[in-house]
Amino acid sequence: MSELLTVEEHRARVLDAVTPLPVETVRLADAAGRTLAAPVRAAHDLPGFDNSSMDGFAVRLADVEGADAENPVALRVVADLPAGSSDDPSFGAGEAVRIMTGAPVPTHADAIVPFEDTAGGLADSLGTVEVRRAPAASGAFIRRRGGDTRTGDVVLTPGERLGPFAVAAAAAAGVADVEVRRRPRVAVVSTGSELVPPGVAPGRGQTPDSNSTLLAALVADADADVTVVSSLRDDADAIHALLAHAADVDVIVFSGGVSAGAYEPVRQALSERISFVKVAMQPGKPQAFGALDDGRLVFGLPGNPVSVAVSFEVFVRPALLALQGRAVIDRRIARLTASEDWTTPPGRRQYLPAAIDLVAGTVRPATAGGSGSHLAASLARAEAFAVIPADVSTVSAGDPLDVMLIP
Repeated sequence: MSELLTVEEHRARVLDAVTPLPVETVRLADAAGRTLAAPVRAAHDLPGFDNSSMDGFAVRLADVEGADAENPVALRVVADLPAGSSDDPSFGAGEAVRIMTGAPVPTHADAIVPFEDTAGGLADSLGTVEVRRAPAASGAFIRRRGGDTRTGDVVLTPGERLGPFAVAAAAAAGVADVEVRRRPRVAVVSTGSELVPPGVAPGRGQTPDSNSTLLAALVADADADVTVVSSLRDDADAIHALLAHAADVDVIVFSGGVSAGAYEPVRQALSERISFVKVAMQPGKPQAFGALDDGRLVFGLPGNPVSVAVSFEVFVRPALLALQGRAVIDRRIARLTASEDWTTPPGRRQYLPAAIDLVAGTVRPATAGGSGSHLAASLARAEAFAVIPADVSTVSAGDPLDVMLIP
């Protein structure tokens, strides 16, 4: 196929081939990073009882109305309620109960006086406390039962990622197990006879294999499991052997071997099984994608590291998240202002590795090399990708741009 596909056209082909993975039930303690497949509902009210939001004294508001520094009110402290206590002490007019944050509010109390508003404070569990500032209203400093959520309320919805805050919300709601989608199992494979492992000094004509390391880290960041990491020479038979070895994965991501050169093993091995296309983007013009007969999804990405990073973000990461049933599959986009000038390739959408200043609201190229697809070391300086439309040939300082944020 010689015509250029738009980014949206190729992405649509990818996502149309995705079927969410099966559902499984896991313990909440093992659910971090997983994607919910069913709602999480509160097993009880939260809070489960009226409780104090302050260390202080439970009082009857009528006893302390009008109290201030010039007109303090003395109350007799008749009971003590630490957090975790189940006691419900009764008390009468002119009396109070010392109470700690989180402790249940006595039935006869209708406000809490923080210890900062008293003289004598929390020093003695029983005795007399002098109130020097009255609560503003009934219910002051009381967290009401069910004020956060009620039994049966939906706390988390399908498609949400169970990050630290979500896991904590489920725990607070009394949930011990959650239904989630299985993590995708992924093989990452770099191709090229010129590649040598990281740490091996490259000779003439050789280059370190950074792509397999890059892809493995990107896959893990997308909450998928990397089960195969491999580097292959430019040999179509090696591709066939890899496919047999990675029979139990859901996704295979190749880097390199997809262009129109003489030594393109992925194209040679898979040209009749997946599609090889050109996409109107820079970097990342040559792309390959398809589903094998057994359902495994196969991505073929260009071999240059920046092309790999961009192609993964635009096509592979959304597919991995869609496999997990994730409701949001795209990175966040910020609208920032270019802080300097640069040129872009005609007729292709540019994804420029960029440095950003969120305080100033600006974006600039991460390096002087711009979006050169070979600039592997320069990727470390990129915090985002500036996305420049295909019909723009020059970016000028002050131009507003969409920027894909990379956490």
